[in-house]
This record gives sequence, C-alpha cells and structure tokens, in this order.
Amino acid sequence: MLRTSLPEIKTATLPGPKAKAIIDRRAASVPNAIRCVYPVVIARGEGAMLEDVDGNRFLDWVGGVGVLNIGYTQPEIVEAVKTQADNYFHGMFNIVTHEGYVELAEKLASIAPVLGDKKKVFFANSGAEADENAVKVARGYTKRPNVIVFTGAFHGRTNLTMTMTAKKAYATDMGPLANGIYRAKFPYFYRNPSEMTEEEAVAYYLQSIQDIFEEASPARQVAAIVVEPLQGEGGFIPAPIAWVKALRKICDDNGIMLIADEVQSGFCRTGKMFASQYWAEAGCAPDIIATAKSIAAGMPISAIIARQELMDAVPAGTIGGTFCGNPLSCAAALKTIEIMERDDLAARAQKIGKIVTERAQKWQERFPVLGDVRGLGAMIGLEFVKDPATREPDGELVTALVQECARHGLIIENAGRYGQVIRFLAPLVITDEQLNCGLDILEKAIETCLK
Repeated sequence: MLRTSLPEIKTATLPGPKAKAIIDRRAASVPNAIRCVYPVVIARGEGAMLEDVDGNRFLDWVGGVGVLNIGYTQPEIVEAVKTQADNYFHGMFNIVTHEGYVELAEKLASIAPVLGDKKKVFFANSGAEADENAVKVARGYTKRPNVIVFTGAFHGRTNLTMTMTAKKAYATDMGPLANGIYRAKFPYFYRNPSEMTEEEAVAYYLQSIQDIFEEASPARQVAAIVVEPLQGEGGFIPAPIAWVKALRKICDDNGIMLIADEVQSGFCRTGKMFASQYWAEAGCAPDIIATAKSIAAGMPISAIIARQELMDAVPAGTIGGTFCGNPLSCAAALKTIEIMERDDLAARAQKIGKIVTERAQKWQERFPVLGDVRGLGAMIGLEFVKDPATREPDGELVTALVQECARHGLIIENAGRYGQVIRFLAPLVITDEQLNCGLDILEKAIETCLK
C-alpha cells in the first residue's frame, strides 16, 4: 500500500521517461514563469507518499507547500466530497444559501482564537485572497488606509499582496504596486545585527514600527499590522511571544487591527489548531485571522475570521465572489477539521517536531554549516550557512540538497531570502518509519553534498 510504503526510485534517471515526456509538454504549453525544479509527475498520492507516472515513489516533505497536513487522498474526505457532488457542485452564496458554508463558518468561529465573544467568518479561494480580504475588513472597520507588514513576509501574488510581500522577485515588472503599505523589521533573532538580550532585541525590532509612525504613516492612519505567527517564505521564523505581546499593545493603544496570516501555519501544523492560539494563551490574540492551505485537504478555499463588530462594519458588496465558499470545498473542510480534532493531529505535530528537531540538533554537532534549527510543532526550518561564525547564507548548498534528496525519493523545499533554509512541511499523517527514513536520506544528502 502506497500510504505506508517507503521511498523507491525504479528508473535509471529522474525524471523517468514518462515523466520527462509530460514535463517537456509542460515546457511547451505553460509559461516559464511558473517554474518547477522537481523531476516528478504525480500519478497518485496517499498519506505522505506520492507515486509518479513511472512508478517511482517519493516521500513528500513539502505537502503542497503546507496544504496536505492531513495527507493525500484521505478516504473520509474523498467520500464527503463525493457525497456533496451528488447533490450540487456550485451555488453562489450571494444568490442561494447552502448549509455547508454556514456550518463551516460556525465551526471556524467556535475554534478560532481571535478577540471577541461573537465571531463571524467568510470565505475566499486562496491564501492571497484571504490576506487581501483581511485587510479589507480592517480598512472597512477603522476607515483608515495604511497597512504595516514586515521584512521576510510572504502574503501572495495579487497586486496588494505582492506589495505586502517582502521579496520583490515575486513582483518583478509588476508595478505600479499598491499604495499605503509600510514595512517594519521582523524579529529574526538568529540574524540580529549585534549581540543582544531578548529584551534588547524585542525593543530593537519594535523601534522600526515607531519609525514608521514618525517617518511614513502616523499611527492614526494605520488600519492593520499583518504578521505571520511563523514566517513561511521568509525562512520559517517564529514570531517571539514577547514581541507579539508588545505588538498587541501598540495596536490596542492606537486602534490598529492585528491580523494573523495563518495561511501556512494553521490547521495543526504548529502543534495547535492555529498558531495564534499560542498568542491567545499569552493574552495577545489577534483581531483577524486569515487562513487557507490545509483547511480542506487540497480543495481550494480560504477563510477570514474576526469578531462581529469588525465584520459587520465592512461596506456591502466589497467582499465575496463567485466561487467563494464552494460547496465541495466546504464539505472537504468540515470533514478535514473533524478528523484533525478526532485524531488529535495537533499532538501528532508536536511529536513529529520533537523527533525532527532532536535529530537536527545532533546534526549541528557534525555539520557546523547547519546554523539554526527552529520552528513550532511540525513547521521547522533548518538554516544552512557557509561559515557558522559569519552566518553567511548558503543557498547553493540547500539547492544541491533539494536535488540530492529527490534522487533518493525525498521531496524537500527551500525558503529564506537566499534560499538557505530547508522547510519541513511533511503531512502530519506521516508514519514514524517514513519520518525516520526521510531523516536518514537528508542526513546522507548533507554528507554527500558537503564532500
């Protein structure tokens, strides 16, 4: 059974002949800007494993970039989508109410750690749409135009979210970008500009927000501060709780909405249903959560969650859309959350994270170029450097590791400004045997590439 199998490469080369033919067709018919560096054409997937069209089997540590927390083709979710498909595929929510949308909104309102007793929820189709609509809610409520985001942030590829995203390779030749977006420094303790205590570092990074208030946008003109509880593309960097608490106070003092971008960190990935539950436990819950990816096991849907007074201040007609809250996606999401709670995938994420982190910390003793190991739950970043003293990023090594691992049946992906971080996003249903096999492959790849 594929679900419990281990990686196995059967072809003499990667991609194999059938996969190469399809990849060649891809190159002829799909824009070059939509890149793929992996020699894989998927035929089927189960759990944390996928099989390509040539019969090669790969262990997937990317999981659709955080979409497959519950794994490929979970049978109960497949059945839920089939059942819904027998009734109807589509009914635009502005035209006809369908109960799945309402039920999913009720469920998310009951579990999301946002401020307020009475919460409301609406749906979009992607993470970028969720982030953009979260900003709409903040602007609609505060009647203010400006937004503060952070270095290292990734929020999407729409015009607004390209502007919010730090890495401008995602916005090459796409100007003019949106107005009213200002960038502060995200607390990246591994790369502090000098030796600092945690208290000093928090103060240093907060000062960049005060600088925006002084030099770019007065606080009274800022609608929202948008932050990832654990930065994804930026390098899998957790936001320190002490900093988040200070951020919450800045927002409270100035009438600013705190938005948690949980597109990648939500749905049990970090050891909680939402990473911002760690915030809530520390008394600094966000005003708005934007989430997507693993909400529906691969069906396209995203969600925006906030208290009633925020949601009901949004002008009519400014949110919603044709496919938002599609019935098939709602059915998949409801079943996904049910299984995550029933099988306690949050606890499983904590166990996986402990195994990966302990193994990686041992590697640091053998491989000094593994400069930092960090994360929450099963959302873990391994940062590689050319020199542990200078901490110069080594994206070239990580690129080589991606290819070396693929040759042995393990799919991994990079992150970070210089591509110097390996991100761990394996499905939470990965078996212990598969997990340890993947760790063995990665360890051997580090040895090989360092030679």
